[in-house]
Amino acid sequence: MNSNREARDEDYLPPQPPVKGVVSARISPSGGLDVLSRNEVALLRDVSASGLHGLLRRCALAVLTSGSESDDPRSTLERYPDFDIQVLQQDRGIKLELRHAPAQAFVDGQIIRGINELLVAVVRDIVYASTSLAAGAFDLDDSVGITHAVFEILRNARILRPHADPNLVVCWGGHSIARAEYDYTKQVGYQLGLRGLDICTGCGPGAMKGPMKGATIAHAKQRRHHNRYIGITEPGIIAAESPNPIVNHLVIMPDIEKRLEAFVRIGHGIIVFPGGVGTAEEIFYLLGLLLHPDNTGQNLPLILTGPRESAAYFEQIDRFLCLALGAGIARHYRIIIDDAQAVAKAMSKGVDRVREQRLDNKDAFFFNWSLNVPFAYQQPFQPTHAAMAALRLHRDRPAHELAADLRRAFSGIVAGNVKEEGMRAIESDGPYAISGEPEIMRALDAMLQAFVAQHRMKLPGGKGYQPCYRITTDG
Repeated sequence: MNSNREARDEDYLPPQPPVKGVVSARISPSGGLDVLSRNEVALLRDVSASGLHGLLRRCALAVLTSGSESDDPRSTLERYPDFDIQVLQQDRGIKLELRHAPAQAFVDGQIIRGINELLVAVVRDIVYASTSLAAGAFDLDDSVGITHAVFEILRNARILRPHADPNLVVCWGGHSIARAEYDYTKQVGYQLGLRGLDICTGCGPGAMKGPMKGATIAHAKQRRHHNRYIGITEPGIIAAESPNPIVNHLVIMPDIEKRLEAFVRIGHGIIVFPGGVGTAEEIFYLLGLLLHPDNTGQNLPLILTGPRESAAYFEQIDRFLCLALGAGIARHYRIIIDDAQAVAKAMSKGVDRVREQRLDNKDAFFFNWSLNVPFAYQQPFQPTHAAMAALRLHRDRPAHELAADLRRAFSGIVAGNVKEEGMRAIESDGPYAISGEPEIMRALDAMLQAFVAQHRMKLPGGKGYQPCYRITTDG
């Protein structure tokens, strides 16, 4: 394996102790925030249940605590109970007033520019999605309408580049991964960057940060400018997985389903690193789409990869996929272990094939219109106890439908692990009950137990992991 010191180092400067304390400041937004109407400002200041202030406060605090070692959204609010953000309407635009904000977001009394830009993204996306939905701009009762909503949110965030060749690689993986796995994600990112590929992730730590970090060094070596490190998140996740400092384009989608659709619409290839249930959710979402009869012939390269220490992890994932979805599922992905250069070469060739197919089909490079995302995949799944118990995890149904329900099962576990609403539901009513065909349930239980044993469910430290689910079998 071709290794590079730059891609292995965790930090290029000695680790610095966290900055403690709070700061109050009034800042001018940077990064291209359009002017806001008085009605939009009023919504952002509205503390009622129908207002946006609570959502703005949670998302803004997540941005200001970038680099936090906790994945419990409630602990961040508990550390900064007096934090507040107000959007102020002024004659020449708006100001953001931060009260009792984390001092780590400031240097010598000035907010860090990258954090300022991410705050702008928070305000922009919250306002745009809310006002567009309220105005009926999106038909969310129709599959085409939902895809239109995803497109418009991405366009409003200035993510879509109409005159650029395909080069965006989506990287999925866990926020709680071993050091060797994290180092490997940087090596892969480095090799991707040397080949002129940009990175899109879920924007948090771990496998979402590593590829961006490796790519930054490679892009600098290649004297490449205007690099994109895109982070796509949603309100329930961002508070638990704060954006990492390398993200320079942040997008907050309204829910997890639109977030997943955004990934597959703008990405030209996908790499999956080791992870936990969130990563499994993403894998089943994508494979379910590729299994759908309407997507036969879709070209979207998918590589599963990790260091040699992760070989057993991917063997287990592969076995479960073949058991649940049939042995033929393996044709949709390639597993490469401990060879970052081979991953980057394979992905670069895969992206070239995507380019050729888009040209042949006269499809856009910046948004995959031809991919069919069924309405059932687009409907927000609310992981209530009843909804989790109602999932049909049986192989006597089309594979793409089973994949969709397995994705929902993993989504519910993610909610119980790190989303505030899901955590409160578990505390109130106990673990989710997940039931299905005995053979699938036994394999699912074994895989989830392995995730727990490997500390893939939560960030290390604190209390031991308490499962938010219990596995049972039908019959």
